[in-house]
Order: sequence, then structure tokens, then C-alpha cells
Amino acid sequence: MAYKDFHYRWEYDLKASPEKLWAFVADTNRFNRDAGLPRVEKSISEKSKNGRQRLRLFRFGMPVEWEEQPFEWVKPHRFGVVRRYFKGPVTEIKILAELNQTESGGTRLVYEIWATPRNAIGKTAIPLQFGVLSTRSFAKAFQEYDRIASAQTEPPLYQKNKVEFSAGGRERLETVKQKLLAENAKEQVVKRLIQVISEGDDLTLARMRSHEIADYFHLLRKDMLETCLLATRHGLLDLQWDIVCPHCRGAADTSKSLSKLNSHSYCDSCNIDFNVNFDRSVELTFKPNAAVRNVERTMFCVGGPQVTPHIIAQQLLKPNEERVMKLPFEKERHRVRASNIQGGRFFIVNDEGSSSVSITADENGLGDEEFAITTNINLTLRNNTNEEQLFVFERMKWSDQAATAAEVTALQVFRDLFSNEALRAGELISVGTLTVIFTDLKGSTKLYRDIGDASAFGRVMKHFDVLRVSIAEHNGAIVKTIGDAVMAVFRRPVDAIKAIFNAQELLANPVDDSLPLRLKAGIHTGHAIAVTLNDRLDYFGGTINMAARLEGLSSGEDVVISSSVYNDPEVNALLKKEFSAERFTMQLKGFDEEDFELWRVVEF
Repeated sequence: MAYKDFHYRWEYDLKASPEKLWAFVADTNRFNRDAGLPRVEKSISEKSKNGRQRLRLFRFGMPVEWEEQPFEWVKPHRFGVVRRYFKGPVTEIKILAELNQTESGGTRLVYEIWATPRNAIGKTAIPLQFGVLSTRSFAKAFQEYDRIASAQTEPPLYQKNKVEFSAGGRERLETVKQKLLAENAKEQVVKRLIQVISEGDDLTLARMRSHEIADYFHLLRKDMLETCLLATRHGLLDLQWDIVCPHCRGAADTSKSLSKLNSHSYCDSCNIDFNVNFDRSVELTFKPNAAVRNVERTMFCVGGPQVTPHIIAQQLLKPNEERVMKLPFEKERHRVRASNIQGGRFFIVNDEGSSSVSITADENGLGDEEFAITTNINLTLRNNTNEEQLFVFERMKWSDQAATAAEVTALQVFRDLFSNEALRAGELISVGTLTVIFTDLKGSTKLYRDIGDASAFGRVMKHFDVLRVSIAEHNGAIVKTIGDAVMAVFRRPVDAIKAIFNAQELLANPVDDSLPLRLKAGIHTGHAIAVTLNDRLDYFGGTINMAARLEGLSSGEDVVISSSVYNDPEVNALLKKEFSAERFTMQLKGFDEEDFELWRVVEF
């Protein structure tokens, strides 16, 4: 027996603009929770086509299972999705939301649902759910979003909810707070971290990003990250390593330890395999320890535009379909790609670009010519293939709010607190670009002979302390010591320059009556690979080998740097202000008799 479709249409006149409301309305995971809809779970983990996912939930005691097509959207104007059901009282549901700007600068939000019942139960359940329950809950959610969006310049970090602490959780929270303050964590940073844990909703706390928290409260990112690491050590937080998909940029997998990471991963949402690297695809996040608050990652919707906020538009086209639309862009570099075609086509947005463009997918791909467009274009999409294509328009710029594994493992606090965090034996993972320092004391053999073994050993140990403090203060970390030598890493070359000259100054002019020390140093920037050696996280590759060679060229009153360090814009600006740099070329042992351009740097 065929049943007639139900159609529901709600209209809301809201004060906030579509741009401000988008972050709330298009966050379908949070909206479904706020609207009182049940949790969902993935029912099958098999590879899907074009991002389709098989999901299920339980409603009124009945299992409901469906295939969810990929969401389609154009930010910040509309989004929609189609769900086709295998189990339950419904055959199909279509959802469409449109945000149109009004003359007053506000938004006319139109939210529509089409639902097809499968049986008599569905014929009764659909009007109950959408005609009664959703009518009230949708209005309440949208009005609350409008209130927040109208009052704030940016979305709130979290939504305040009724908080349930574990037994003794509040007491543990206060105890760790006092420990953090006793260990000289900054009071304002501790206060804000405690506030988020005490007030935040579960969706936020299940994946706490330290940089995001710091930015929201206008605090230094390093201070918040180091405080979160200390809080983890004291049992307030648990750390987790999220494996980030290069396409959707969501967490394709999560691990509680670096030792569980693999150099390859798979995203079931995007149906792609990808190589894992520390520089971009491994992010450190946190959540409260269950002894304080029991927070779990829950899903109320697995898709939606805000799951992938870097994607400004997504459109699913059938074979040989053509679609004409208008798209808004920001002035930056973008890429368009299609789900079943390798690669993508790049374009830049500026004032001189074209206002009309056609993009065609065929057996040759999308084309390889980079083009320029204006901020608002008339776009024609064509799918000239024999299979459907999901067209994705994405910003190429990645968010810098991720505390990547490359950044975290180059921090002295992390290496001191989590020295057992290392990769599985034999696993090799790229860390991207890294700045490496090798140092060594000049004349250390003579020092032992002149002042005796015991005194010399003590002086060498103090030199390690000076290096450790200076390197940590400049956002670096000591990887290992080799005799009197040190290997340290930094994410930014300019930090390495500042750290080593500061250490040289302190060692050459000790505050006590001890003998001054001269520290030789070489710095190189380049690609590196993370490995585990002697149960500790270490690095290897040509970058490390070259940095080690440069240290031997230093006199102890200078620092020898490679051209990759010298040409870094921040380093170059610093050198012009405070240092003189003498260029020279020479061959380095083990590098095939190649002549390298090097620089000998001394302070003015």
C-alpha cells in the first residue's frame, strides 16, 4: 500500500545575518541534539560510495536504519540531505534549509522536511514527530541560535548545559587546580581550563582543542597546551591522538598513544586511504578524565556542512547531469575535486577574476589549468561521466588551531612529561619540516684535564640545564644528549636562532665564578622522519645528518646555519636587526661532494 508524503515547512524571521547563523544552523550534529533527536551510530563500516553512510538509531523503541546520502550545500545559504530507510516506519526523508538575507540584514530561515511513511506506524509517527515535537523543538533551537549569533561576534566555544560530575569529580577538579597553580601554571589559563571543564557540553569536551580554547579566551596557545599536558599528567584530562583525513579533515580514527599509530590510515566517510604524517594528519586533543566527568563522543548526525567547515560547497550530480548555480567565495586559494576522479583543479579568488566559469568532469578529469574567479560567480557544473560525481569546493588553507603531533613532540614539556610516548618499533612517520640544532662544548676534553673530572662533569651538567631552559623557553625540545652534545628540534627556525644565542651568552658569562664555556652550534631546516630509538621518540633523515655536520664548523663564538634557515623570512628579518651573517660554501662529508651555501652568524 502506497502512502502519501508528508511535507512540513517552517519559516523563521531572525535578527542575525546568514553568515552568523550558518555556524549554528549548519552544525547538524549539535542541532539534532538540541532538537531532542536520538543518537545515531554507524551500522556498517564497509567502504561507501560518494560519502554515503549506513546509520541507525532507536526511536519509540523501534530500530530505524538508513543510508544517508552526502549532504549538499552552498555556504551560507542552503543545505540539504536525503535519507533512504531500510528498517523502520519511514521509507525516505528529505531535508532542506535555506537562509536568505532580509532587507534589514537579518535572515529568513526556511526549514523543510518531506517524509514518506512505509506503513501505518509511520503514518502515525511522522505527524507526531514533525508536526508536534519538532515544531516546538526546532523553534526553540533556532531562536536560541539567533540570540547567541546576534549578541556575539563569533560562535561560543561551548554551550552551557546541566553538568554531571563523577562521584568526587568536583573535589578532584579543585585538587588538580591547586597542583597546577603550585607548578607555576598561569592563573588565568588554569581558570579558563577549569571553567570549560566545569561548564562545557559533552560535544565540546569530547574533543577539546587547546589552541581553540586559548584563542577564544585570548590567551597564549603555548600556555594553554602546556597546562593541558600538565593537567593530563595529574589525571584531570586524557590525551588522544586524532588521525585527520586530508579530504574531510575530520578525525578518521583516534588513538590514546603514539605507539598505536600506523603510517597509513583510511577514512570511511571519504572512502580514501592516506599516508599519516605528524605535520598535518595527527592532532592532539583532550577530554576530561572519567573520574572527573564521564564524557563520550556521541553522534546525533555524522554529516552536515560544519563537519567539514573548510568545504564551502558540495554538490552531487548524476551521470550526464548539468547544474547552474551561484557560489560565494573568499579571497584565497581554493580547489574543486570530484569524488571518483583523481586530483583536483585549483583556482584563486580575487577582484580581477572571471564572474562566470564552467567545470566539467569527464574521462580526462577536471582539467589542470588554474584559473581566477571573483568572490561571487555564476557556476556551471557538468558531469560528463557514466557515474555520479560529488563535486567539492574547498579552501586550501588549513586551520592553524590544531595542536599537531609535529608541534607537540617538539615541546620540552611534552618530552619531559610523556617520555614513554613513542612510535611502535619499526614505524616511520613524516613530521614535515623541522628545524634541528646540534651543539657541542668546545674544549671539553681540556676542561676535564684542567679542573678535574668531578668539577668538569658538574659544569657540563649545568650546561645541559642552561640549554634545556633556553630551548624550552623558545618553543623547542631536547631530543637527546650525546656525550657533551645536544640534539634539539624546533618548529620555527627563528626560535632556534634565538634559543642558541641566548644559551651561548649565558654559558660564556656565568653568574657564578665558574669558567666560561664556548658552545658550538649548527642549525638546519628540512624534512624529517619520526622513529623510535632506545624507547624514545627520535628523528632521522638528511636534515638531521646535515645539522650534525654544521655543528663541527662552528667556532663556539658563532652559529653555522644552512641556506634553508637563512632564507626563512623571520630569520632573515632577525639577522638584519641583531646579527651579521657571512656567507661561505663548502662540501660536507657524506653528501656526494656537493657544494653547500652556508652562513656563519655572529651577534653585532
